[in-house]
Amino acid sequence: MTTWQGWHQFVTTEPVTPPQPGQPPRSPEERLAYHSAFVTIRTPAISQLATQVRTLMILGRHQQATARPSLIVTGPAAAGKTTALLNVGRTCHLAHTRKNPTPPGSAHAAVPVAYVLVPPGATAKTLITEFARYLGIPTTTRMTQTQITDAVCHTYTQAGVQLVLIDEIHRLNPRTTTGAQAADLLKDLTERLRATFVYAGINVTDTPLFSGTRGAQLAGRATLITCGPLPACHGTREPFRDVITDIENNLDLTHHKNGTLPRHATYLHQRTAGRIGSLTRLIRQAAITAICDGTERITKATLDTIRLDHLAETHHRPSTRGR
Repeated sequence: MTTWQGWHQFVTTEPVTPPQPGQPPRSPEERLAYHSAFVTIRTPAISQLATQVRTLMILGRHQQATARPSLIVTGPAAAGKTTALLNVGRTCHLAHTRKNPTPPGSAHAAVPVAYVLVPPGATAKTLITEFARYLGIPTTTRMTQTQITDAVCHTYTQAGVQLVLIDEIHRLNPRTTTGAQAADLLKDLTERLRATFVYAGINVTDTPLFSGTRGAQLAGRATLITCGPLPACHGTREPFRDVITDIENNLDLTHHKNGTLPRHATYLHQRTAGRIGSLTRLIRQAAITAICDGTERITKATLDTIRLDHLAETHHRPSTRGR
């Protein structure tokens, strides 16, 4: 998705659909493919990010003199940051193309959204080259950073890019010379492009990105959205159990009884430390196992057999509850 062709395919491909009442049962192969792709569960972070992006895009629409306000999505690994970023990007892209359809016979589709990954050990030149690669802007090794930046700013403006999503922002370290230059490049781009910038990274506030003069400039322009683990309880609400219920309601298993997984909310919170990425992976793997072994339902015994990502496993404390 870090090229326009890949991004366009991502946003225009119809998302998978959960089982619908009255439809004939799907084959095991179809259901395995469905649980592999699965639906996007709308978490509180996705809802908050969607609202903030929409507001800031309107706020900065006619701003001319200074950089538009931006957003930073931060949180631990496997907390759903990239999922939230991609979901909001897709929504923005589709909303724009519905309002501004490509004229018949036009060879150039609208490019409302750009998605860029910060490369490991990013320098200003390697970072701006990623911006160029997204829209297929030709570059050569002889081109200077300034030349590539000018080409990117011109092409992005002509293409009408309105939202720039920058993932893995924690890879930037402004305390190093190359990292400082890359951070200055992003500041330059926010001032030259008529677009809202949204950054995502792991525990950004704990990195050098928020320290020193450059960090103060970034913090002064960006709204922070924390995409952290969901608590088991929040006041009178149980947000983690609500997400489990949403996931369960979208499963496609012939013998699974809804209400089974929410009863194990405490156990699932222990297993995943409240991380949405770990939770969805655990339940999807259990669903695939249930299809493959013919049981067609998920039990706590099934969940116990699933090995999770190492991050979740290191936070897990075995439960003494009965099955």
